Amino acid sequence: MTAKPEIVTFGCRLNAYESEVMRRHAEDAGLEDIVIVNTCAVTAEATRQARQSIRRMKRDRPNTPIVVTGCAAQIDPEQFANMDEVTSVIGNQEKLDARSFSGLNLTHAERVQVNDIFSVKETAGHLIDGFGERSRAFVQIQNGCNHRCTFCIIPYGRGNSRSVAMGEVVNQIKSLVDQGYNEVVLTGVDITSFGEDLPGNPTLGMLVQKILTLVPDLPRLRISSIDSIEVDEPLYDAIIGDKRLMPHLHLSLQAGDNMVLKRMKRRHMREDAIAFCNRVSKARPDMVYGADIIAGFPTETDAMFENSLKLVEECDLTWLHIFPYSEREGTPAARMPSVPKAIRKERAAALRAAGENQVQKLMQRATGKTANVLIERASETGIITGHSEQFIPVAIDAGAAASDLVGHIVPVTLKAGDGHAMSGSLKTP
Repeated sequence: MTAKPEIVTFGCRLNAYESEVMRRHAEDAGLEDIVIVNTCAVTAEATRQARQSIRRMKRDRPNTPIVVTGCAAQIDPEQFANMDEVTSVIGNQEKLDARSFSGLNLTHAERVQVNDIFSVKETAGHLIDGFGERSRAFVQIQNGCNHRCTFCIIPYGRGNSRSVAMGEVVNQIKSLVDQGYNEVVLTGVDITSFGEDLPGNPTLGMLVQKILTLVPDLPRLRISSIDSIEVDEPLYDAIIGDKRLMPHLHLSLQAGDNMVLKRMKRRHMREDAIAFCNRVSKARPDMVYGADIIAGFPTETDAMFENSLKLVEECDLTWLHIFPYSEREGTPAARMPSVPKAIRKERAAALRAAGENQVQKLMQRATGKTANVLIERASETGIITGHSEQFIPVAIDAGAAASDLVGHIVPVTLKAGDGHAMSGSLKTP
């Protein structure tokens, strides 16, 4: 029996989406027993982990070709092309083109296919009719970024901002709902910049409202990481007024100190973040927030860090993604006076602890209440797992009915769990 293409994905939700596009292209091209590594470049550590994984996979499967793509490969293709373990390197635009796979050269001749990402002017709507987990689907609405935050290398891996036409997004979601998906996540690199390059300059809020209107059978819609300062009034209206838009927003905050934000070249101040959360929470009290925060950014003093730490409670942040600052060659921040790595690590630990405390508070508030949980997986022992509207992980003993519930949204009475996930019991009609 021949092995199907294996996709190894690092990084963001957009990468997860694009991995599914590549899976289809590779299968359609008849590729077998091949590994495609979709890399991330958000930190130097992410790139190191990808290289380490490639070496490990080659030891385990010495005769299997390994193709490397993704942001790290786009930014520095030679670092992967020079690895003996790598058969071919393709760029971020090339990986979405079916022709890259039908003509993939698995010899050591001309094995780098990486073009200038800034020459790409459009982002196609790659229609996907299913995802491996058969419950939650990701839909790409945008790619690239026009901003140049001083710590970020991603624009050099993704290019400038490019949006998918609203009609194509709606058609994609209609197709997924027809396939039985009950939750869709809108994803991209900088989704609050959606529409700036499209005729008429539609906004993310306009797109969200159109989806909710034109796909009435979609039970749950989520939006991935957003810049709160760029949220327009139509998006506010959708967040506040339509319960199908889930009460969980992930905010690209990065810091809670104004000087650090200025040196990061961000577009908001700490007061803007607090005002946004207060406004939304006042109108929709069930809303919970996640956030990206960098610990130990260059020049960050103890007092500056304390402002970031205080922001966790001031914005009532819950689901935190904490990154100790990691130098990226070629970015302005890499030339700024650095914070010792040990201090970065300590500050990251303090932020994670604050986030875990916030999660415990959320779970305490939720205990005893009913949540609608999207079931994502079922174990052989009858345990089903999924996420509530507020993205709380939940585990339920469903017994013999477990496998039949995957992909469905079920009412659950929430109970205290192990600190990382809640337990619960199925509510009977």
